[in-house]
Amino acid sequence: MLAANRPGTPLLEVDNLHVAYGKAEVVHGVSFTVQRGEFVVLLGRNGAGKSTILHAISGLIPKRAGTVTFAGVNVTRASARDIVRAGMVQVLEGHRVFTSLSVEDNLLIGAYSGAITDRAVLEPIYETFPELAERRHQQASRLSGGQQQILAVGQGMAAKPALLILDEPSGGLAPLVVDRILDVASALCRTGIAVLLVEQLVEKALRHASFGYLLETGRIGGAGSAAELQDSALLRRVYLGGVEVD
Repeated sequence: MLAANRPGTPLLEVDNLHVAYGKAEVVHGVSFTVQRGEFVVLLGRNGAGKSTILHAISGLIPKRAGTVTFAGVNVTRASARDIVRAGMVQVLEGHRVFTSLSVEDNLLIGAYSGAITDRAVLEPIYETFPELAERRHQQASRLSGGQQQILAVGQGMAAKPALLILDEPSGGLAPLVVDRILDVASALCRTGIAVLLVEQLVEKALRHASFGYLLETGRIGGAGSAAELQDSALLRRVYLGGVEVD
């Protein structure tokens, strides 16, 4: 197993997390941390429990056991709403936006969920994603899939998170759109916002992340810097079945 310790006080600390669907436990004692301003990726095969972990720490599904600490506060039993208000914001898989509302109303909903209602909070998002500014009054249903995913990321940014969680942002999107979203995530980290990413595109994820954890059927199988993971036999054996990472 690769080294997992980094200096500093974690922004997010997940300790011995267990999650079950009914009687079937699918996450078995997972522990990991995310530092302030850090870009962390969770890697693993389909069914390894990556999205389940994200949903559990975000308060969207119950936990069987374990603790989740965010910014020094125990949020294990907190509601999803309170977790968002604390600064942990998840962008769900599948570019989920309110298609009957305008682009700007979608962004304002994101701002409202973070207890921010000033429209000025949208200007940095429009600067980052000019296509959203151009379509601010357009119904979200008229956006392409890639534009809807960008809007979903914009919603997350509007909540002014300390930690932005991205669940499979590449799903069904063109490579250029994926690169753009990950470039924006990297830029957010440079401003002090932490990013926790779940992604199947291993090479792209490791190119942007600074640190990563490898999941094996609901357990942490290894952890290390992005460079360490990219060159690790563990990644090739468990995640890619022996295929080298480019």
